[in-house]
Amino acid sequence: MNNKKLKNIAISKLYAFILILSFLGNSSYSQEHRKMVAEREIDFNQDWQFSLREISDSSRTHHEANWKKLQLPHDWSVEASFDSINGEGATGYLPGGIGWYKKEFKTKVTKDEKTYLYFDGVYNNAEIWLNGNKLGFHPYGYSPFYFDITAYLKKDSINNLLMLKVDRTRYVDSRWYTGSGIYRDVKLITTDKLHIPVWGTFFTTSKISEKEATINAEISLINDHSENMDFQLITEIYNPQDKIVASISENISLKGNSEKPIVQELKVDDPLLWDINTPNMYTAITTIKSNDKNIDHYKTSFGIRSFRFDKDNGFFLNGKSMKIKGVNLHHDAGLVGAAVPRGVWKRRLLKLKEAGVNAIRTAHNPASEDFLDLCDEMGFLIQEEFFDEWGFSKDKRLNQQERHSDYISRGYTEHFQKWAEKDLKNTMLRDRNHPSIIQWSIGNEIEWTYPRYSHSSGFFNMDWQGNYFWEQPPISPEEIKKLYNESPENEYVLAETAKKLSNWTKEMDTTRPVTANLILPSVSHVSGYTDALDVVGYSYRRVMYDYGHKNYPDKPIMGTENLVQWHEWKAVMERPFIAGTFLWTGIDYMGESNAQWPRKGTTSGMLDFAGFKKPSYHMIKTLWNDEPHIYIATQKAEKSIFRYDKNKGDVVEKEPGAWKQALWTWHDVNEHWNYSANDTVIVEIYSNLEEVELFLNDKSLGSKKLDQFDDRIYKWVVPFTDGTLIAKGTKNGKIVSIQRTTAGPPVAIELSTKNNSIAANSRDVAHIVAQLIDDSGNPVKTQEKKIEFTIEGEAKILGVDNGAGDNVQDYQSNSIITDQGRALLIIQGTNQPSTIKVNVKAPGLKKETTSIKISSTHNQK
Repeated sequence: MNNKKLKNIAISKLYAFILILSFLGNSSYSQEHRKMVAEREIDFNQDWQFSLREISDSSRTHHEANWKKLQLPHDWSVEASFDSINGEGATGYLPGGIGWYKKEFKTKVTKDEKTYLYFDGVYNNAEIWLNGNKLGFHPYGYSPFYFDITAYLKKDSINNLLMLKVDRTRYVDSRWYTGSGIYRDVKLITTDKLHIPVWGTFFTTSKISEKEATINAEISLINDHSENMDFQLITEIYNPQDKIVASISENISLKGNSEKPIVQELKVDDPLLWDINTPNMYTAITTIKSNDKNIDHYKTSFGIRSFRFDKDNGFFLNGKSMKIKGVNLHHDAGLVGAAVPRGVWKRRLLKLKEAGVNAIRTAHNPASEDFLDLCDEMGFLIQEEFFDEWGFSKDKRLNQQERHSDYISRGYTEHFQKWAEKDLKNTMLRDRNHPSIIQWSIGNEIEWTYPRYSHSSGFFNMDWQGNYFWEQPPISPEEIKKLYNESPENEYVLAETAKKLSNWTKEMDTTRPVTANLILPSVSHVSGYTDALDVVGYSYRRVMYDYGHKNYPDKPIMGTENLVQWHEWKAVMERPFIAGTFLWTGIDYMGESNAQWPRKGTTSGMLDFAGFKKPSYHMIKTLWNDEPHIYIATQKAEKSIFRYDKNKGDVVEKEPGAWKQALWTWHDVNEHWNYSANDTVIVEIYSNLEEVELFLNDKSLGSKKLDQFDDRIYKWVVPFTDGTLIAKGTKNGKIVSIQRTTAGPPVAIELSTKNNSIAANSRDVAHIVAQLIDDSGNPVKTQEKKIEFTIEGEAKILGVDNGAGDNVQDYQSNSIITDQGRALLIIQGTNQPSTIKVNVKAPGLKKETTSIKISSTHNQK
């Protein structure tokens, strides 16, 4: 070993000793760290201008009138009116168009610094210019991207002009609502020429025990100086309490104009594991220090956890067997469209968590960075999906293979061959430090676009009379493979594309399995498609779980798209080898409603468009949450799916066994006790209590036990009488009850919120729910009113909604007709502390006011 190496080792050990001593005096995440991280990466969402127009010249566009000021994120489609004539149900009857954004800004970048412009998501076909120089084009609306803008910045604090064009003229380019514009965050990142690049770290855990975790840090380094640079690379790991628990320092030499990957190993004693119930997050601060000066700080959030999928025993997190209780979510959120504030997601995710949901599939595209951060913090497992279509287009209006060829429905397939690798890898580089992510999904129901798959399945032959949805393949695996091999190949072969995508994924990360959502798994198992997958996801094929496990026993299987119904979960619980499921869907979403006006979206969710709980929510909660829960639903006998059987003296299904094949939408029930005097009412109780007793006006209507009902729905037939219906039961010694009371006419509006205080940061939001009530304070669910909101103070109205699938009133409004007597208002604060007054009124009703405090001291991440 030469003297230079010995010297470097000595210096490294000395520095490590000094670090240890310094921890004794100051072991918390320092203000200097916070300041340097904040200076490196700044929020670039403020002070933008927008214009919706069809002008192709960026320089000429800048001088046009009719620009409006706004802050990002921004979705211009959701600002428009729903339109059954010029819009289409596939994308929620909202328009596209061409939108222009511009921003003028000053920078003070020295000759030794670099500046990057980062976009977390722009939908879609974005072109970007800075000071007249075209930075580039980015077609995919869901993947992050950035540019090195150093060479194009003006010096001496002169205004820079940033222009961005979004071409969304193909407004039916998706099977669901996409939104339009810069709908995710934008950041400006400034570093020294010697720096860690954007997405430049990857933290993994190679060994975990109760006493110690081994952390491997892969760190990329860039030296854009012309000369060689000698420096120290220091990584410090902070626990969830912001105390240093591990550190390492080493001396590095990097040639001028070069890049270099470095791997560091750190040990964390007594690690706090990331789990769905205790989502402990660690923070790594990686510092480049040269000549006793800190010149770059890079922050990485990560978690310490282990997981595995077992072909026979399902899923394990941190060594413990558990079922994945997942839901699929699209990226829109009702009245805010695709530009979703964190507070809107948080309210929705909290409700799903309360129901027992522990996992989310990001159907069918990468999620935002902000969304994934929230899932890390809240303890959700994530399957992140990359693409909905590959080499061939899906029919945006009718799903399956393409049957339309009009300009407005051309989508990402036109860019897939050129851009797929970059979009996939950019997404993974951004997201691979998230402990919440446990699977990478390379595609969704891709088989529909390759006709040889449906042809080979045997399901769709003219002489087969069965039901594809509920039956086993009508031919053997050998026959399927024979038909497949005899069928003609397309220009692109699905299995070959799958292997390419899987290989790209594993180039970036081998710590998580690759999966996909298969709609024709009986063919995919023999075509080579599943060879590219580590875990095989079945889409609406729970009847094939046993078939898959028997014929392909070496492949872990799970449901990746299933119905929000008890029969789906029953199939999972009965099979230890099934890791879990993702139900379709957690929340109602806009789009996928071709020719179904005024229904603007898909109503299969557990929560509606406004985030209100639906009856199916309560059923799933009784299955997925062990806490005692009870819920009452009612319906007139003639409209109910149940009837009273006099011979049996009990309530039965009108179609015996129908619950076993219930589909996407929950059956029609009400959440009230308001009927006519001669009505016979079927009362349904959803509960995880073993026994429930029903009372009407304090008179018992009898007790029943859960094991009497295969469909897990307690049922009574009750002649309607005004008054109060109460369901009551006991679990673990705790009495649980719920009631429905006959409501009178509405006399007032009740305002409620769980956000009495929000942060003065121009991003935080408050949700205010308005409910019609009678003179006794009972909610009125059977009459509707047009209500109007006004606000006083430093805040803006983001919009209003009543949650109904057929609500096509403008979201961007301060008035709305209620549904079930209720409506939602969302307001967003500014950066000025103040107190906001929210007022609501309706003709003939008493006015109501509530207050929201916007505080500079409110703790909101």
